Amino acid sequence: MTSPSPAARPATAITVSDRSSDGRREDESGRVLVTALRTYGYAVDEPVVVPDGVESVAAALRGAVGQRHRLVVTTGGTGMGPRDLTPEATRQVITRDNPGLAELLRHEGARHTPYAAASRGVVGVVDWPDDVGVGGTLVVNLPGRPSAVQEGMDVLGPLLEHLIDQVAGGDH
Repeated sequence: MTSPSPAARPATAITVSDRSSDGRREDESGRVLVTALRTYGYAVDEPVVVPDGVESVAAALRGAVGQRHRLVVTTGGTGMGPRDLTPEATRQVITRDNPGLAELLRHEGARHTPYAAASRGVVGVVDWPDDVGVGGTLVVNLPGRPSAVQEGMDVLGPLLEHLIDQVAGGDH
């Protein structure tokens, strides 16, 4: 795979977990996500870890978009639990959704576990204001299980160059 220099492709990894944010659990999913993003040529720091909830997740997403990162991937908070609100937070931030990518991730995840159908993760774009530049930020929600993060990145990774090019205003 030929990729631009990682420094030219900044991304943000966000872990959504009450237990990881308060230190009760190690953030294994975030570690898997960062490794996968780096494998696909993205410059990414350690994960931003936030508690479950609409406001905490939306604020983290807005922070990453404010840094003008073209890619933000979350892990966690996509299930059916009462505090699994990552999709709701993401919908507050994105300007355009991409249900096809979200369904592809669920479909491919179902090859590994039937529980993939319980993921409510969304995919979408946050369009940047005209005074900032052309394009926007692709936001992808992945489940919180480390194996689901790896499986999701295995599906998403080969598509990223094309997706990011489109989000940045590239030709089809």
